[in-house]
Amino acid sequence: MSDEMPTLGFWKIAEEEPDRLAIADPDHNEISYGDLYTLVNQISHGLTALGLEEGDHVATTLPNGIEQVALCLAAFQQGLYITTVNWHLVGPEIAYILGDAESKVFVTHERFGDEATRAADEAGLPAEARFSIGEVEGFRPFSEMIDGQPANRPENLSTGSFMFYTSGTTGRPKGVRRDLPDVHPDETGARSGGLMMLFGKKPHDGHVHITMAPLYHTAVSNWAHMSLHWGHPVVLMDRFTAEGALERIQKYRVTHSHMVPTMFHRMLALPESERAKYDVSSLRCMIHAAAPCPVETKQKMLDWWGDVIWEYYAATEGGGTIVNPEQWRRFPGTVGQPWPISEVKIFDDDGNEVPTGASGTIYMRMEGNEFKYYKDEAKTDKARREDFFTVGDIGYFNEEGFLFLNDRANDMIIVGGVNIYPAEIEGALHQHEKIGDVAVFGVPNEDTGEEIKAVVELVPGIPENEETLADIMSFCRDRMAKQKWPRSIDFTTEMPRDPNGKLYKRKLRDPYWEGRERNIV
Repeated sequence: MSDEMPTLGFWKIAEEEPDRLAIADPDHNEISYGDLYTLVNQISHGLTALGLEEGDHVATTLPNGIEQVALCLAAFQQGLYITTVNWHLVGPEIAYILGDAESKVFVTHERFGDEATRAADEAGLPAEARFSIGEVEGFRPFSEMIDGQPANRPENLSTGSFMFYTSGTTGRPKGVRRDLPDVHPDETGARSGGLMMLFGKKPHDGHVHITMAPLYHTAVSNWAHMSLHWGHPVVLMDRFTAEGALERIQKYRVTHSHMVPTMFHRMLALPESERAKYDVSSLRCMIHAAAPCPVETKQKMLDWWGDVIWEYYAATEGGGTIVNPEQWRRFPGTVGQPWPISEVKIFDDDGNEVPTGASGTIYMRMEGNEFKYYKDEAKTDKARREDFFTVGDIGYFNEEGFLFLNDRANDMIIVGGVNIYPAEIEGALHQHEKIGDVAVFGVPNEDTGEEIKAVVELVPGIPENEETLADIMSFCRDRMAKQKWPRSIDFTTEMPRDPNGKLYKRKLRDPYWEGRERNIV
């Protein structure tokens, strides 16, 4: 590696420095770049032996671990699409993604075996396409994919891509699909860390990344893989705990991460005597996004960690804006200014660009970023204005050109940084035989920002009692991931709808927010 041009891209780094630490998994098992390189290549050969070709799709429901990362890197050098499916989902929800994406291989873990089996059966996935880490009935051991496969890279290499699924107000998730670039994976790997330069990072600069959230999240996966492509070791957590994160920050001399405000809340909830036990002096760039962060919370984190906390605003579809600690101190609450490769505009409902200080719908354009919602041209078109896209968020620019968010997409609920779309929950609850009408929205929660509330109008004659509540909650558990279950259910005798059927959800929601600042309309 020369001083002038450090080696970039996972595969080239692995060939040059095979003994460099690549990953420390949640159990502190460590794997080098060289050993990870071998595993990635064996997976690639195994997928080829299964008949996968460029443009085919692989899906996983895996916990944070070495295999999850290796499968993604294999897809990236084989020209495959890969979806890291949210393992909180239940069988029918996973099955929808498997079918919609036309998955050719599905890899799960024994922790999620029951729902994975339901999903694979419902999607009609053949037995030879199912693999599991640990024992899952009807799934082949993951070892059968890789045992006996060559350790060298395949001859025919092409760049693959993530295909993340993002929910919308219509309920069903949609795959965000980009055309596969006609470049060698090594070139793509070398370029992939460009976003990190916006945060003042450099390749091989002693950085260590910690992944505190599940790798099925878009940004979480992207930051972990960008780090590997820049020679930064990645420390994986299985599930976030404040103590576990602080222990690893100290043990591995962590320098950077991607976080959500709920993590800040839980760290700050530790007694000061507990926080003081851990050395966090290695931290250089702790990035947060995904949900609005209360000004007071961020100020406390800056006071604890120093000026190492950066923020950005973006979406699965692209981005975005960025703000460094000094800028945020000048304009508390801002999400920053546009990236050098991005442009951000704000339009009113009539499509007119609004003046400085006025609120409207935020639209973004990112250089070299073209995407479409897979199999949903109408949604793709609806999200665009010229070559700008929106996810429906509302905000404004101040006089200095810094963006502020008034609120997220109209009815979205953000629970600890996770976007929850009420329409999907409402759609499921409407199928319950005792429910005549339903509305779902977010109400305040000190820890996670919001929690899910359902208001139900029962079918005439159904009693409003604990037995009915238990019946509805049981219905939810069998049809939706736990993160979508209502934390509480209220009954009403009549929903506030107009003669055309439009629901005035604010009439139900606003009383819970009296005297509280809400970031979502």
